[in-house]
Amino acid sequence: MKKIVLTGGGTAGHVTPNLALLPALKEAGYEITYMGSYDGIEKRLIADFDIPYVGISTGKFRRYLDLRNFTDPFRVVKGFSEARKFLKGYQPDVVFSKGGFVSVPVVRAASTLGIPCVIHESDMTPGLANKLCLSSARKVCCNFPETLKLLPEKKAVLTGSPIRAELSQGSRLAGLNMCGFSANTPVIMVIGGSLGAANVNKAVREALPRLLEDFQVVHLCGKEKVDNLLLNTPGYRQFEYVKAELKDLFAMADLVISRAGANAICELLALKKPNVLIPLPAGSSRGDQLLNAQSFEAQGFSLVIDEDDLTTDLLIDRIHELYFNRQKFHDAMNRSGQMDSIKTIVKLLEEVQQPL
Repeated sequence: MKKIVLTGGGTAGHVTPNLALLPALKEAGYEITYMGSYDGIEKRLIADFDIPYVGISTGKFRRYLDLRNFTDPFRVVKGFSEARKFLKGYQPDVVFSKGGFVSVPVVRAASTLGIPCVIHESDMTPGLANKLCLSSARKVCCNFPETLKLLPEKKAVLTGSPIRAELSQGSRLAGLNMCGFSANTPVIMVIGGSLGAANVNKAVREALPRLLEDFQVVHLCGKEKVDNLLLNTPGYRQFEYVKAELKDLFAMADLVISRAGANAICELLALKKPNVLIPLPAGSSRGDQLLNAQSFEAQGFSLVIDEDDLTTDLLIDRIHELYFNRQKFHDAMNRSGQMDSIKTIVKLLEEVQQPL
């Protein structure tokens, strides 16, 4: 049986595309092992899939001054040693990386052992972890056509982002029952990301009294971000994070408010959900979400609010504008050419195993 090691973590966006690949990889006859950090979100997310999990030490590569910059390199070196030891014994046929800092020691270690690696970049510009892995990768998958020119020409392949098939198989009724919502009032779904989004959470909650006049709101607010004072508010439900139930919440949602991480917005496109994007500002990130949001806005898939401009009035205005024009956004998304990302990536994984 062929063996594959999947890696990627730190946020849900570095894990969920790997989860989307699982059924196709199993169908292709792969034995699958996941490598991630000892206690990252990837360990929790993969736990439901009955797949062996190997934890390694990891550190973060920061672009700013931090005391941990002096200690984390030692953790990365330790992670490289741990990854290499496991890979040498396990002898996988291929490694697939979705990025995030935990992936760097895995990909680098695999390269030293001659194990072919395929990496995937979701954002328009390559992240630091993937940049550090470019030289070790046989192929680099990307999500946006604009990204191709930023990658090595002979390695870059436009694949799109793998989307979990089950997300399109949800039950609207199950979502309504889960939240205790009425079937007669439209639903807004707020997605702050797996780590939460404090400013988005704050803006939505400040707007709640006026939003609840016309909508019901389900809010995925992130770990330890539930507001206990709002637990009994009619028409408003909060969850830290959901797994299997996510498909039902998507089926129930008429509109979505979200950050602009590439995997999240690709799921919105695949599900044809009209959305308001509030990208993480450049001061809090490397600016990739701003570029992602601009691309989706230009294609007519999304309305965008810059976080620096975010106010209660603006948020409510954009939501009403989106709802009033929702058919226009549906039509634009229906015209988009959706790629079969999973099939393309699985084919790439087979190709890189051929002798050079």
